[in-house]
Amino acid sequence: MTGIGQTDEATYDRTRLTQWCEGNGVSRRGLLRLAAGGSLALTAFGALPAGTASAASPIVKALPPEIFEVYGTNAETRWEALRGQGELTPVERFFVRNHTATPSIDVGTWRLKLFGTGLRGGPVEFSYRDLLELPAETITSAIECAGNGRSFFTSQQGQAVSGTPWKLGAIGVARWRGVRLSTVLAKAGLTRHAVDVLPEGLDADYVTGGVNLGKVRRPLPVAKALQDVLLAYEMNGRPLPPDHGHPVRLVVPSWAGISSIKWLGRIEVSDTPLVSPWNTQYYRLLGPDYPAEGALVTRQVVKSAFELPWNAEFATGGRYVLRGRSWSGNGRIRRVEVDTGAGWRKAKFVGAAADRGWQRWEIPWRSGNPETYTLRARATDITGATQPEVTPHNSQGYLFDAVVRHPVRVV
Repeated sequence: MTGIGQTDEATYDRTRLTQWCEGNGVSRRGLLRLAAGGSLALTAFGALPAGTASAASPIVKALPPEIFEVYGTNAETRWEALRGQGELTPVERFFVRNHTATPSIDVGTWRLKLFGTGLRGGPVEFSYRDLLELPAETITSAIECAGNGRSFFTSQQGQAVSGTPWKLGAIGVARWRGVRLSTVLAKAGLTRHAVDVLPEGLDADYVTGGVNLGKVRRPLPVAKALQDVLLAYEMNGRPLPPDHGHPVRLVVPSWAGISSIKWLGRIEVSDTPLVSPWNTQYYRLLGPDYPAEGALVTRQVVKSAFELPWNAEFATGGRYVLRGRSWSGNGRIRRVEVDTGAGWRKAKFVGAAADRGWQRWEIPWRSGNPETYTLRARATDITGATQPEVTPHNSQGYLFDAVVRHPVRVV
């Protein structure tokens, strides 16, 4: 069975593909001609970019195939492209998760509107300059798609799931600068009765299966909003690039990336619980191991990855240093172990530990005789959570945290 289906994220949905073609002046016949020429990959639901982006891509920045694997409106970072990059992911190597396409927004006319029953008085608006004049804060934090690792439900566990078939590259760590959401909520007149906030993006309405679900939006409990959420306007020391939320986005540390709404335009503040398709229909764990209504996806899980391509090649009898990274929504990593076929060994940490980012590590390895080997890495975080051998199945393929079997060849 395949892990690619007509999905919640609808990366392979015919309707969305047609809309993208129309919006970018590309005919479906023209897109199919490109596919026949080898620059596009055909899926069960039509033709979508794979490996490179066209001139009319829904993603603005360059997507060189040695750095990214492209799935329509999404681009996954190849792990070998992170080798030697240090703690922060350069913007040009940072993955992209778009529901529609990157919009072009004029910072001069942009406004952030807050409104709702959880505020005293009427709606309040902030300009970009207003935010720059408020106390700023800088944090280092990962942003990771909830479906990161989804493909391994199928390739390792033999289970069908829906959604973009990410491997492990739907994550990036950046230094974000901006204003605390709590500061803006206070200025807007937050009341003690507020329970939820609903951030909403300014990209195009999301249409799937012929149904318009409106702007991308997902509620946050006020407790989380006041804790550590940032209204970010800088990424790695520069203004946010278009693909990553220009001019302002949310950064919600430790939680699934859907919470970190890009191209922020409105925030509803309510004294009653709020809902959207992104917390009722999608981003819920649905399956035999979960309640009938599913479990809400919030905090991220523990994962590890090698800074190697799939099926990397090594020379016989060579001495190597294997490098990788581990991370967790629970905070810093306490221990990483690596198995190259002879049992688990403890890896050595590289660089400082990070509460909201990832932990780099390395371990020596001497390759053996020519054959295929399986590398495995597992991490334990400060709460004691360790990567399992199997992740409980959920139909939409979220929060895969099992140990990934990474094949390499000795030649």
